[in-house]
Amino acid sequence: MKIVLASGNKNKFYEIKEVLEKIQAELLFGGDFPNYSEVQETEDSYYGNALLKARSWARVTGLPAMADDSGIEVSALDGAPGIHSARIVPGSDEDRVEWLLNSLKDKEDRSAKFVCCIVVFFPETERIIVSEKSCTGLITSFSKGSAGFGYDPIFMPTGYDKTFAELGDEVKRKISHRALAIKDIAERLIPVIQYDTV
Repeated sequence: MKIVLASGNKNKFYEIKEVLEKIQAELLFGGDFPNYSEVQETEDSYYGNALLKARSWARVTGLPAMADDSGIEVSALDGAPGIHSARIVPGSDEDRVEWLLNSLKDKEDRSAKFVCCIVVFFPETERIIVSEKSCTGLITSFSKGSAGFGYDPIFMPTGYDKTFAELGDEVKRKISHRALAIKDIAERLIPVIQYDTV
């Protein structure tokens, strides 16, 4: 079965592709399609944004499409930045990290969680498969590590004494919110692939 990834992010593509190959699903990179363009995230939930992107890409390509939306939810900020994590302030990942650290400057509670929702949309039947997973942890006082992206340098997952940026891809691909959602969605796809029950 061929599934198109509704994203132009190569890192995300390779991370998901590796898992889907194990269940005999071929992931196609959205950025390779000539009519590729990013879909604006206008919904008010991770699920809503992921479905919006997956449905849009399934209709453009005629293929089942997979999309995700993710964010970081900080307890002391009432769950912010949440779905706005990638655009809470203009600029780079470093600008957003600086914003979050400044927002927590006088806060004792530094608990947070990363959330990822993955949706697969099948255009012929409009069937939807969804998985939403999270990874809990703490926000550190300053950036540590050089691997990863986004908020990785300031997020220390529960049970570890290093940030995602220090732990690197090998560990992150086992415990992260996205890794857990990818594994779960792959398991949900197995009967669809084996029995062609779209």
